Order: sequence, then structure tokens, then C-alpha cells
Amino acid sequence: MKQILQAYVFIGLIIVALLSILSYGYGAGYIYIYWRELQIQTNIWVLFVILMSLALSMQLLWLSIKRYLSQQQRKIETVFNFKNLHPYEQLAVVWLLEAAEDQQEFIQSVFSQSGLLKGIIDSRLYWMQHQYPEALAALNQTNPMAFELAEIQRIEIFLAQNNGEQALTHLEFLNQHELSPWLNEVKSAYDLRLTSLWGKFAIQFPWMYLRSTKYGHLGEIKKQEWLQQLLLNFDQPDIESLQNLQQRYLDLGGQIYNRNYTIKMLWLKVLSRIPEMSEQHEALALHLLDQQFNQDVFYFWFQQQLLKQNPDYLNIEEHIDYWENKYPALPIFSFAKWHVYTATRREKEANQLLELYPDNILMNYLRIKSTLNGQDDLIQQLNLIFENNSNFVEMKI
Repeated sequence: MKQILQAYVFIGLIIVALLSILSYGYGAGYIYIYWRELQIQTNIWVLFVILMSLALSMQLLWLSIKRYLSQQQRKIETVFNFKNLHPYEQLAVVWLLEAAEDQQEFIQSVFSQSGLLKGIIDSRLYWMQHQYPEALAALNQTNPMAFELAEIQRIEIFLAQNNGEQALTHLEFLNQHELSPWLNEVKSAYDLRLTSLWGKFAIQFPWMYLRSTKYGHLGEIKKQEWLQQLLLNFDQPDIESLQNLQQRYLDLGGQIYNRNYTIKMLWLKVLSRIPEMSEQHEALALHLLDQQFNQDVFYFWFQQQLLKQNPDYLNIEEHIDYWENKYPALPIFSFAKWHVYTATRREKEANQLLELYPDNILMNYLRIKSTLNGQDDLIQQLNLIFENNSNFVEMKI
């Protein structure tokens, strides 16, 4: 359709130029048409416009009829050979069957004449075969107009090569790059693709992700996976990475309080491993406990209070009493009170608590710990037994 219109415009301009030259000094002329009872009096320019419009209308009508008949014919046609399909239909079949790896030669042949996408498609196929140097080399032949698509493919290759530095550099560049006008119609898909790459990068390089200038844009699932990777690899970071983590939390500020409960829990576990963030850790723990009771959250808060240089046992006990009234009949509160009573030398009340909840694991832990009183090496071994490492909770009290 577009080509037909362009052809008519081109031919029309040529005819207009010729008529202008021939009419120079003679005017537009006079044309009189008499047919049956119809009389038309006009000039050469009006006749030209009428004839061009009529010709264009007839051709468009013919193309529409031809296309409709072709579609109807293909609906009832029996297909015996894949090669008899239209190239776009062949590509659709390959896409639906996710058969790109098996049909690489066909895909390359389809795009061999594409000056815009050939290099990117070749690179994509090399990438699927894990031929990363060849994939990068193919991108060097890419049309500059497809720059963003080439960059996305380049990032995929760097991630596959485990090259975090290069992947981060190109991701940051695309964040600041203004999208080419011809891609505006698919901008939402482009943004989703870029966010997906950020998610892959964050999970693959959790500590390096903290160096990015863009954050807060990952989906809920990717954020959870990223925080889990941070916790799983918490023995890897250097001082700079830990500082970046602290700054990231401070930059996010109140946004974290609006996240879902799982993400806030993971942030709490991260903060519990950074002594410098004890104030933020306590604030987040209190926020979570106000929302709903969670034993791990309570334990984090309680452990942090006891590990302070000068624990405020009165304040701790007031908080425990408040939560015990709000969330009654929970053994964890007896567990916490035992520590408070022991620290404040209320041995009788502490021993009375040991008689409660005979089947609870935490209270069993206390009963064993009280029996081992003074034997620090055995108590340390006991702590290791009761640690719940799968939830990133450590027994420090």
C-alpha cells in the first residue's frame, strides 16, 4: 500500500512538471465533455486530478479484492509442504514452536536481505549456539539504525559470558539513551525487555547491581530473587559493596515500607547483617511486627536489643507485653521473657517459664541451655544445632 502511494506521488509529480512546462504561456486550457445528457466543462488540471484519483481508487479496490480472495483461498487450501507457506507464515510457525535452533538456516535465509536486522539475527543465532565471540563480531556489522536492538543483544552475550562489568556499562548506557523514533510504537515492549535484562543482571551479579544508577524498577519477583542472592553471597562483598548496600537502602527510604511483606522480610535479614544499620533494622522490624506477627522478625528485633551495649530491659519487656496482648499464646514471648528475667536476676520467674510449652523447640532449647549454664563451649554447639540457616536466622543470644 505504501509503495503504491509513493509510486502515484512520484508519477504525479512528473506529470505535473510536464503539464506545467507544456502549459507555460498557454494557460490551463479548456476541456468540454458531452456524453448522453452529461456535460462537463473543465481544464487540464482538474481532469488530471480526476483521472489520477480514479486510477488510484481502482487499483486499491483491485488489491483489496485480490487480498480477500487470497485469504479465503488459503483458508481452504491444504498445505503439504512447509516451503509453500508465505515467509511470514513460516516465521510464525518457527516462533510458535520455539524452533529457532532447529531452523537457523531458514531464519538466516529470510533475513539475509535485511540491511537492518541481518547482523542482529546472525548474532542471536550464534548466541543460541553459545558461540559468543562470533555473536559479538556479527553485531559489528549491524545497521546504526538498529543500535538499541544490537545493544540488547550485546548485553545478552555479556551476561552469558559472565562479564558483569561490560553488561553493566551497556545497561547504564541504554538507560540514558533516547529511543530511536522508529521504535516509539514498541516502546513499552522495549522497556519491558530492558527491565528484564536488569533483572537477569541483578540476580547474576547481586553486589555489582548496587553500583547501578537505576533502581527500584525491578518486578516483585526479581526483587525477591535479588535480595535472596545478596543473602546467599553475603560473604563476598568488600567494604565498598557494603557501603553501596547501605546507601541503596537509605536512597529507597520509605519506598521499602510500601513493598510486599516478603521483600520487607528479606531487607530485614539483610540489615541484620550490617551493624551500622541497626537503627534502620529496628525501625523496619517494629513496622513488620505492627503489621502481623512473625517469629523470625520478632527474634531479629529481640536479639538486636539484647546485643546492645546497654540493653534497656524495661523497654524490651514493655514491648513484649504489648505484643503478647496483641498476639496471645505464642511460645516465642516466653522464650524472650526468660532472657529478660535471667538478665535482671529474676530466677524464680525465669524457671517458671521453663515449665511452659513442653513441645516447643525454642523452649526445649532454653531448658537445655539452662542445664548447661556456664558451659559456653557446649552452649555454642547448641546454638549451631538450633540455627535456621535456610531462613538466614542466626542464634547469637
